[in-house]
Amino acid sequence: MSESVHRDWDPGLYHKFRGLRLRPAMDLLRAVGPLPEGAVVDLGCGSGAAGPALKALKRPVSGVDLSAAMLEKARATGCYDALVQADLSDWAPEVPAALIFANASLQWVKDHETLLERLAGHLAPGGTLAVQMPHQNNAPSHRLWLTMAQELFPDAIDPETIPGVMLPAEYHHLLSSLGTVTLWETEYYQELSDEGDGHPVRRFTEATFARPVLNALSEGEQARLIAAYETVVGSAYPTGANGRVLFPFRRLFFTLTI
Repeated sequence: MSESVHRDWDPGLYHKFRGLRLRPAMDLLRAVGPLPEGAVVDLGCGSGAAGPALKALKRPVSGVDLSAAMLEKARATGCYDALVQADLSDWAPEVPAALIFANASLQWVKDHETLLERLAGHLAPGGTLAVQMPHQNNAPSHRLWLTMAQELFPDAIDPETIPGVMLPAEYHHLLSSLGTVTLWETEYYQELSDEGDGHPVRRFTEATFARPVLNALSEGEQARLIAAYETVVGSAYPTGANGRVLFPFRRLFFTLTI
């Protein structure tokens, strides 16, 4: 990930919803067509959840991530031929790659106009850049973190640390001159279990989107913000009669083949 999120990730908290986070990665991989000779790069590999599927491509697989804790988890999967600790904003491979696979990682990196053109330049001829990013910032699950933080702690949060993406049409305009582009969005209707340790949407989002929000606050301030979020999130995502919460989550996908 980018160094703009300065505290290391919590693999345990992230893995709480591992199955739901893995499904978009598999949907992205299924959209990748034939590849030329060359290696696969899992860019922003995190804990290596996509490693087994990428290893099944029967090519050398490298994982890249800034988080030392996540890389240790990725190493334990045994799926990677190499693991590199690096900031995604300036990473470069030693040789061109057949596939650069960026699942739920590039939203943490700024200046996509420059970044994506640079990544395309690291592909072998006929290679593919495959990207999936959350496109959820306007949903209550994400917007409430920022609204409540601004109300409680005005100007404490640096907007530059908040993950974000451009509009789909902007990506199409940016990428279409570089190669063949496919672009789509999917909204996943996820059922989350209420396990009694806080609202499940809060638990889902605090491990990812809300990290830079919480990292900017002291422990006491974090507790105040979490308590405030808990008081309102249930109105947007109520618990059903079966004790579960329906949580729609939109994600943006694209592939670029040069």
